This record gives sequence, structure tokens and C-alpha cells, in this order.
Amino acid sequence: MDKLKLIIKREYLAKVRNRSFIVMTILSPILIVGMIALIVFLTKVNADEKKIIAVLDDSEHFHNVFKTTDAQSYVVFKDLGLQEAKDSVVSIGYYGLLHFPSGDDLNSIAANSAFYSNKAPGIGILSDMESTIENRLREEKLKGYGLNSRDLEDIGRNFEIRTESFTGERNLKGVNEIKAIIGGSFGYLIMMFIIIYGAFVMRSVIEEKTSRIIEVIISSVKPFQLMLGKILGTAMAGVTQFVIWIISAGVLSLILFSVMGIDMDAFNSTANLPPETMDAMAEITDSQDKLQPYIQELGKLPIITLLVSFVIYFILGYLIYSSIYAAIGAAVDNETDTQQFMLPVIMPLVLAIYVGFFSVFENPHGPIAVGFSLFPLTSPIVMLMRLPSGIGADGVPLWQFITSILLLIGTFICIVWLASKIYRVGILMYGKKPSYKELYKWLKY
Repeated sequence: MDKLKLIIKREYLAKVRNRSFIVMTILSPILIVGMIALIVFLTKVNADEKKIIAVLDDSEHFHNVFKTTDAQSYVVFKDLGLQEAKDSVVSIGYYGLLHFPSGDDLNSIAANSAFYSNKAPGIGILSDMESTIENRLREEKLKGYGLNSRDLEDIGRNFEIRTESFTGERNLKGVNEIKAIIGGSFGYLIMMFIIIYGAFVMRSVIEEKTSRIIEVIISSVKPFQLMLGKILGTAMAGVTQFVIWIISAGVLSLILFSVMGIDMDAFNSTANLPPETMDAMAEITDSQDKLQPYIQELGKLPIITLLVSFVIYFILGYLIYSSIYAAIGAAVDNETDTQQFMLPVIMPLVLAIYVGFFSVFENPHGPIAVGFSLFPLTSPIVMLMRLPSGIGADGVPLWQFITSILLLIGTFICIVWLASKIYRVGILMYGKKPSYKELYKWLKY
């Protein structure tokens, strides 16, 4: 036991004192927060760059049809010829000119309309103009059938069926998908950390094997103790790095939000706002009212359960896969030879991501979701996709949660035992590329 502690301490200190480990520990949160800051900055710049489009309606059928949005605004031209309007747009510097020719037939006018600009317009701008024209054509056709404005509003009103549980609690559409995405983000983090830190274990074994240091170490400790010490020491280093990332990223994010924050006092005064802005704010308020139930539902997420489960499943998942990585590192002489063994190791993780999303989105309590959340090689990812619903009657049954953890522990013990057999033989093998058949023979020794 004392030797195991020494090995764990040695591996841990070797990792945390490594120059690349220190650099990545410092740079990673800076890069992540910096990338978020860049995205926020570019979004603000893009939002501030509003495109102004001139509208020349010779038919007067599309007068005041186009509404100003956050992305573009419309200016109406009157009593101008087409060429004169084009020259005016170019000289003023507007984004483009939307022209409707004169006529009485609305369909013919829309068919002969055109948009002029210096550069090819974006899909979003074209889609907005086309949908506005389509709505105007549809409205005119429905008026031809004798429908008034109230009838038109009734026809255009969207319908959403109300869903409730048998206890009378309202169910929100899409909330399961949102929860699955949140859980999937935790699962994806686990997959990335398993691959990164598992590779650390494999490289450490290969380096010691190729430098022949392992021959000296193996003379004083058992191969099983050496392998387990490497796994646990690297796991502790990984957890240390992860905690530093979380704390530093949180602090940097708070600094970022304070620097790039928006002055909320600017929204408190609405006395001098134009009517168009007041209407836009009314639409925003209506959207916020619709979003409020979703915000309340997300506020009910079991954050503590998710964080604790993330740590548990990360550690257990890492221990399982790092044991496999250690066995692979002991079986080969260099990293190039590991490629033939990597696909079977990574496949369950990738499968868990895709199957988890497809199954948990549609039916989080279905047989596929339950099966993959219990299967040890995929449960660290799939179970976290289901856990945002909580543990209990409305979420993951407690027996499934406990069973998945027990299966992970049992699988870890079995895989460590099997990996130690490969490790014991392969650690002293040199100059030979092992095959799957060769590894099977080592398991029998």
C-alpha cells in the first residue's frame, strides 16, 4: 500500500510540474474566455451594422409593408425614377434598392420586382423580403375571397396544443430537448477529458518503457501497483487541472461580463422613444413572457446532483478507459503503433454521444436510453443526458442511477484485472508489434 501511495504521488507531481501541463492549465481558460469575448464582440459589431434598404414602390401595393428589424431598416422613396433611385442609393451609401414596378395585378408586380445592390445579398435579408412579399400576396388573395382583417388574423394565428401531466402540472414543449442538450454538454466534457487524460497515461507508460526506466521500477513493485498508481496519479492531476480551469474561467468570465456589460439604466427610460421602438419593445416583452416558463423550468434543474454526478461519472469513466489506455501503452513501443487499437476504445464514447442524443431527445425513459445509460462503457455520457430531469419519479429512477454506478465500479475492477495481465507481459516486450491475437494470449498468462 505504501508503494502504491509513492507511485501515485510520483505520477501526480510529475504531471503537475510538467511545463506543458502548467502552460495548458494557465492558457486554456484564457483561450476559452477570450474566444467567448471575441464571439460576443463580433456579435455586437454585426448587430450594430444595420443595413438600410430603400424601397421604391411605383405600384403603391407594398406601401409600409416592410418593417424595420434589428438587422435592417427600410426607407421609402417617392416620386423618383428607377435610375434616379439607384443613383441616390449609391451616393447615400444604402445597402440596396427594392423596386416594385407600376401595375394593377399584384402577382405580376411581385414577379417583376427586383432588388439592386453592389454585393450579393445575404440569405437572411432575401428571406425576410421574400417572406414579406409572400405574406402580402397571400393577404390580397384572401381578401379576394371576402375575408376581413380579423379573419386574416385568425387564419395566421399559430396553434399550440396544451400538454399537462396527470397531476395537472403543465408540460413545456421542447424542455426535454433543452435538458438533454445541457446533460449532453456535461457528457461531451467527460468524453474529451477521458480521451485527453487517458492519452496522458498511455504516453507515460510508453516513455518509461522505451527509456527502459520501467525495468528498474518493475523490480521493486508489482505491475498491477505500477499501473494503478499511474492511473490514480494522472486522475488526481486531471481533477486538479479541471478545478483550476473552473475557478479561473469563472473569475475571468465575471471580469469579462463587467467589462462588456450593458448599461441596464438605458432601458428604464422609454418616454422619448419613437412608436416603432415602443412596438418592438412590446414584441420583446411578449417574447419574454413566453420564455418565462422555460426560464423557471431551467431554474428547477438539479444543479448539485448534476455537478456531483459529473464528478462521479468522470472519475469512474476515466478509471475504466485509462486502464485500457495503460494496457495499450504497455503493449506497444511507440505512439504510432497505438493507432490500430484506438478505434475500438473511442467508438463506445462516440456511440454514446450520438445514440444518447437521438434516444434521450425522443424518449429519455425508453429502452435504448435506459440500456445505454446502464452499459458501463457508455453510461458516463448517456446517464448525464438523462439526469437534468432529476432522480426520482419524474426523472431517472434511483435504482437505475445506483445500478449504473455499481456496474461502473465492477467494470473498472474487471478491466483493471484484465489490463494488468496485458501490462505485466507487454511492459517488458520490445521490438514487436502485438496483434489482437497476441493480446488474447497474454490474457491467459
